[in-house]
Amino acid sequence: MPSVCFIQRCDEKFTMRKKQILLLKVGVVVWLCAVYALFIHKPASTSVQISQSINQQLDKLEEELNGQLQFYNGLLEKLRILGHQQDINGGSDAVADSQGGQRPSSGSPLYNGPVLPVLLIACNRESAVRRSLDLLLKYRPSQDRFPIIVSQDCGHRPTREAIESYGDKIILIQQPDLSDIDVPLKERKFKGYFLIARHYRWALNQLFQKFNHEAVIIVEDDLDVAPDFFEYFSATYPILQSDPTLWCVSAWNDNGKANLVDVKNGTSILYRTDFFPGLGWMMTKELWDELGVKWPRSYWDDWVRAPEQRADRACIRPEVSRTRTFGKKGVSNGLFYEKHLKQIHLNDAYVPFSKMNLTYLLKEQYDPVFEQQVQSSQVVSIIDIKSDRLTKGNTYRLIYHTKDNFKKMTKALGLMDDFKAGVPRTGYKGVITFFYGGLRIFLSPSNNWKGYNPSWS
Repeated sequence: MPSVCFIQRCDEKFTMRKKQILLLKVGVVVWLCAVYALFIHKPASTSVQISQSINQQLDKLEEELNGQLQFYNGLLEKLRILGHQQDINGGSDAVADSQGGQRPSSGSPLYNGPVLPVLLIACNRESAVRRSLDLLLKYRPSQDRFPIIVSQDCGHRPTREAIESYGDKIILIQQPDLSDIDVPLKERKFKGYFLIARHYRWALNQLFQKFNHEAVIIVEDDLDVAPDFFEYFSATYPILQSDPTLWCVSAWNDNGKANLVDVKNGTSILYRTDFFPGLGWMMTKELWDELGVKWPRSYWDDWVRAPEQRADRACIRPEVSRTRTFGKKGVSNGLFYEKHLKQIHLNDAYVPFSKMNLTYLLKEQYDPVFEQQVQSSQVVSIIDIKSDRLTKGNTYRLIYHTKDNFKKMTKALGLMDDFKAGVPRTGYKGVITFFYGGLRIFLSPSNNWKGYNPSWS
C-alpha cells in the first residue's frame, strides 16, 4: 500500500503540473496578443520584425514546455515501475532480522545478480571491529550486493555501541546464548575455541536459515581487506557454484609473505589448494547444510580440514593475499603471528577479476596444466635456489620425500612447515607453489606419491 499511495500522490502532482503548464501557455499567448495589438499600427517593417520575434519566442516556449512534459512523463513511469517492484517484494525494502532490526532485501529492484553477504564475527574488540568495518565499507561497491552482517558474541557493550554507530550501513545480530559452556578439564585453557565454535554455528544458521542467503563471505574482526576484496569473491562465486570439487574460496595465502609471492606480476594469479585457508572465505548454503548438522563443539577450523569433511575437495586461493590479520591478541595467543602472519603481504592493486576468464580453475582444466607444469620444471636443490645462479622467470621443482625432509626445506625458505590432517599449507596434490628470488618453485613430492598422510600432522 505505501507504494500505491506514493504513486497516487505523484499522479496528483503530475496532473496539477500539467494544469499549471497549460495555464502558463494560455497566459503567454494572451500577453503576446496584447503586445501585437499595441504595435499593429507601427510601420510595416517594424511589425514584421516584431511578428518574427514573437514566433521565435513561441517556438522556444513550446519546445521548453514539451521537454518538461517528457521529463515528468518519464519520471512518473519510473515511479510506477518502482512501486510495482516494491509490491512484488512484499511492499518494503526491508526484512526484519532475528533481533527485530532491519536488513536490506536481497530482492533489490536495482540489482538482480547474486547477493553475497559479508558475515563479520565479533566479540569484545572494539577498536578491531571499527578498523575492520571501516575498510569493508571503504571498498564495498554496493550495499545491495554485499550487505554486511556483524554477529556479536560476548555481550560486550562498548563493542556493541561501536557497531551500532555505523547505523543502517550494516546489520547487527547478537548471539543470544551467553551462558557458560562446559569444557573438559584438560581443555579449560582452550575455552575460547568452544565459544567461537558455538558462535559460528549460531551465526551461520542465521545467515542461511533466517536470512535465506545462498552463500556468505566470512571474516573475523581482526582482518584488513584489499581494494579488490569484493571483486575477487564476486568473480570466483560462479566457479565455486559450478564445480563440485570445490568447497570454498579464500582470500588468504598462508605463504603470502612479500618475498614468497610475485608482488609485481602475480596479483591476478589464482590457485586451487587442498588446504582450507580460512581468514576471509566464502561458502555456500549447500555446504552449510552438509556441515551444520555435525558442527563441532570446538576447533572448528581444524575439524573442517579433516578428511571426513574435506572429502577430497579443494579451495581457491590467491597468489597475493586479499586479507591480512592484525589480530596478535586472541584465543590463539598470537600463534605464528610474529614469524608468519604479521609478514603477509596485502594486495594493494585493484584486479578486475570479473572481466577475466577464470574457468581455468575448474578441476578438469586446472589439473592437467598444473601437473604438466610441475613435471616439466627443472629439478633443483636448496643450494641451487639459494645460490642465485638459476635463470629468473623459469620454473623449478624441489622434491621432498619425508616429513622431516619437507620441514627442513620449508624452514630454510621461510615457508610454513606445519600440516593439518596431513595436508601442508597451500598444498595441492602435495605441491607447495611459491615465488622465491624471481623463481617460480614447486616444492613437490616424488612421482610415487600416494596421497596425504594424516600421521604427518
